[in-house]
Amino acid sequence: MEPDATLAFASHDHATCRETALAQAEAVARAQGLRLTPVRRRTLEILLEAHKALGAYDVLDRLAEEGFARQPPVAYRALDFLVEHGLAHRIRRLNAFAACLHPGEEHMPAFLICAECHALAEAPGVAVAEALQAAAASVGFDIERMNIEAVGLCPACRDSAA
Repeated sequence: MEPDATLAFASHDHATCRETALAQAEAVARAQGLRLTPVRRRTLEILLEAHKALGAYDVLDRLAEEGFARQPPVAYRALDFLVEHGLAHRIRRLNAFAACLHPGEEHMPAFLICAECHALAEAPGVAVAEALQAAAASVGFDIERMNIEAVGLCPACRDSAA
């Protein structure tokens, strides 16, 4: 199932969105024999609270407010674990992280980032990835890793600018 990118930019039942993604992540963790420790689980919950990417220090501040250790390795280890196991994505443009809305599903996301409010959508990126692979192959280049990110204006920011 491809991600519904419109959800990040439209009014929707975010509680259900968040609960569904968390339940999927927990199922993936169980199936892979992974341990979602309290700090890992809470980190994922923090990432799921909004359709925005958060920096490691934003996550660390939230964890510290809730009684977890205020040491950068705490947040970085949790975030690295989530990314490594496909439960979160690293958004390089923002040097930040976002929860994967479709953990356990094979997909190639394209991230749509609002330049104004930093809302983030995880859109289907297979066609873009395939086009880039073809362009690279035509010049003899082998892509080892790709992260598709596009910056623009979400509907709300575009409408308020008009």
